[in-house]
Amino acid sequence: MIAVVGASAAGLTAAQTLRREGYHGPLTVIGDEDRMPYDRPPLSKQILSGAWGPEKVTISSTVDAEWLLGVRATGLDLSARRLALSTGNTLEYDGLVIATGVRPRRLPFGQDLAGVHVLHTLDDTLAFKADLATARSVVIVGAGFIGSEVAAVASGKGVAVTIVDPLPAPMVTQFGPWVGGLVGKLHADHGVRLRMGVGVTGLVGDDRVNAVELSDGSTLPADVVLVAIGSVPNTEWLAGSGLSLSNGVDCDSLCQAGPGVVAAGDVASWTHPAHGVRMRVEHRMNATEQAVAAARTLLGKGEPYAPVPYFWTDQYDVKIQAYGTFPAGARPSVAAGDVGSGRFAALFAQECLITGVLGWNLPRDTRQLRTRIGLRAPDARPRESADSSLTTNSASP
Repeated sequence: MIAVVGASAAGLTAAQTLRREGYHGPLTVIGDEDRMPYDRPPLSKQILSGAWGPEKVTISSTVDAEWLLGVRATGLDLSARRLALSTGNTLEYDGLVIATGVRPRRLPFGQDLAGVHVLHTLDDTLAFKADLATARSVVIVGAGFIGSEVAAVASGKGVAVTIVDPLPAPMVTQFGPWVGGLVGKLHADHGVRLRMGVGVTGLVGDDRVNAVELSDGSTLPADVVLVAIGSVPNTEWLAGSGLSLSNGVDCDSLCQAGPGVVAAGDVASWTHPAHGVRMRVEHRMNATEQAVAAARTLLGKGEPYAPVPYFWTDQYDVKIQAYGTFPAGARPSVAAGDVGSGRFAALFAQECLITGVLGWNLPRDTRQLRTRIGLRAPDARPRESADSSLTTNSASP
């Protein structure tokens, strides 16, 4: 019997791959939500904006398996190959796929106040959307993917939006200061107030939040607050199991975490054979690709998992697409289009090698340029006004 813990995109893909690759034995998928697997990227965009109804995010789940929904795995006995479940039952397995994903990181204060939200599940999104419908002001704590996408949607609804982040510009962690400056300008041009370089020290309110206190001593009024400060891998249930859990579930290059155990998706870190470093990638395409690789490993057909990561974000009328990796200090060079037109693609290089390609409303050129990843870099300097772009930070107006 093979058990898949996590009724997620990765969990579903792993189950489908097992069947497609010829496994005909018992297969059980365990998920803590009371829903069949669904896509999360549209939550902060199409679902929040109202462009899609909730039913549209459900992933086609045609697979011959037993589904245990609303059930959590609470422990793992690696030597006995046995799972403990929140129902009090146990489940013995021959092979195990761990696809439990991540959960939102929360502030150490004020998270229980009404009007304070995180955004990860469909229920999270619907609750936040309902609050946003009557709000005049929203403060978004965190300027990464989710925070920036939600800011774009909320701004389009006519709500006064403020983004707060201790970093100098949005999405600096993901893409560095040059792209961060461009994203910051995009938001400022749409009326979003940016309070960068400051942290949040408190949430004010009795039963419901009404203000956010910042580390510079100022206070922001807020009818609604979204906390989008990153995520934590769901591995607590594996404590004491004997698996390595230094950064999610640690795997080898075949996505194998232990005897008869593989991991995939946001929760899995693995040694990338091309880069020689341990990676954990929290993006939708990786969930699918790694689940296929992990399922094949479980069936004895494994090969080293060496993807070129692909991810994207939609904000206002801009689609940012990225291939590869964007390590701190990587140098950008515009290779197609130009920044001033709002349509360009840039190569990112570190130590003379191209590590990533980023496209800004230029999908075809971006796809073509991904073949340059791993090659020697050209002169790594943005084509137009690099210095001014790099210093365009998102200071509040």
